Amino acid sequence: MSKFVEGFAAQLVEAGMQRMPSRVFAALLASDSGSLTSAELGEQLRVSPAAVSGAVRYLSQQHMVSREREPGSRRERYRVHSNQWYEALTNREAVLKRWESALSDGVTSLGADTPAGRRMAETLAFFEFVDEEIAAMMERWRVHREERFGQG
Repeated sequence: MSKFVEGFAAQLVEAGMQRMPSRVFAALLASDSGSLTSAELGEQLRVSPAAVSGAVRYLSQQHMVSREREPGSRRERYRVHSNQWYEALTNREAVLKRWESALSDGVTSLGADTPAGRRMAETLAFFEFVDEEIAAMMERWRVHREERFGQG
């Protein structure tokens, strides 16, 4: 399992994710339960609790893991869900909408007939296109996932 964790984490780092969140995410993904405590992650990855905490904070902000309390305990478990990629991607929609709004304001401010305004309008059109495509793709994924794996 550690070979997979380190190999997949390296791929995530190469794609731009920070090293420790990549390792924590890969470890959670590779666990049978999809959930581990901070102590379990620290032991498996041979890192400090502070390193695990920082990685989990980042992954939570990216909607890639969630925190859960163990019943009757103060310990938290960190869980990766089967639809983590779907969640992470669809939560980018809010970011795209903010970018589209800022770009629209930029086109208005600069003027659509200026070189900068035209460049900004094209960038805006690109993000609007991507936003529509992601929504359509996510709907196709929901159907595909249900057909392949059943309700989940």
